[in-house]
Amino acid sequence: MSLPQELHDRALTRLQQTLGLTEVKGADGGSFVPLVSHAPMAKGSVGGARVFRGKGIGQVVSCSIVVPAIGLDSHMLFAFTDTEGAVPHFTVDSVKAGPHHAFHLDLIPRVDLAVELAYMDEVYAPLTPAFKAHRDVPGLTAAHLDPRQYAVMSPWMLANRADEGAFKATFKTVDTYLEHWLGVLARGVSATGSATPAQRAARDAAHRGILFNPAVDPVWGQITPLIGGDAVSKLLGLLRQTRI
Repeated sequence: MSLPQELHDRALTRLQQTLGLTEVKGADGGSFVPLVSHAPMAKGSVGGARVFRGKGIGQVVSCSIVVPAIGLDSHMLFAFTDTEGAVPHFTVDSVKAGPHHAFHLDLIPRVDLAVELAYMDEVYAPLTPAFKAHRDVPGLTAAHLDPRQYAVMSPWMLANRADEGAFKATFKTVDTYLEHWLGVLARGVSATGSATPAQRAARDAAHRGILFNPAVDPVWGQITPLIGGDAVSKLLGLLRQTRI
């Protein structure tokens, strides 16, 4: 098993064990969205998107694309919380592209952090030691992200390219972020901010519309020739939805 898949599977297994996830199968009994190659260098299945439902969440979406012919091994995981709630969404991506590893880890905020100090202190401040420690891991380089991509995530996001040693160090950091997030999910958030549940739901929909927008994140344009426009549209729709 590759390191990116191991990191992804480790997080997904923890979510399954803790939240009692049940998978929603596709029409053929397999992945909810099967991914088939449209590119000449690969034939047949190159992965799929899986959907899970569980206790206290909206849905969990896992998406894997593996194409040995081009050296791509990519695994994405999102745990989406109640759209009207204040608990952040959890996400971790783990990738190997050619000889390079990369990862993206964050708790996606549900309120405007700039004006909600109590929320920031309750939900994010406990992650600060792990965030600072991981930034100092040898072997990390900056991810190639646009400022708009940083703007739609939290300041505690970790997104880097990494050599193998630094990528292995990421396992511990992912565990720390995930365990903290599971604790917040179990306890709930007391400092929910000034927004009403309806306002949080509207913000979440608008936020996802930007977060999962090909004009903001170029990865969608990069994978379209590989899996086709129809599959990309289905994936984007799935990620923008509160619950299938």
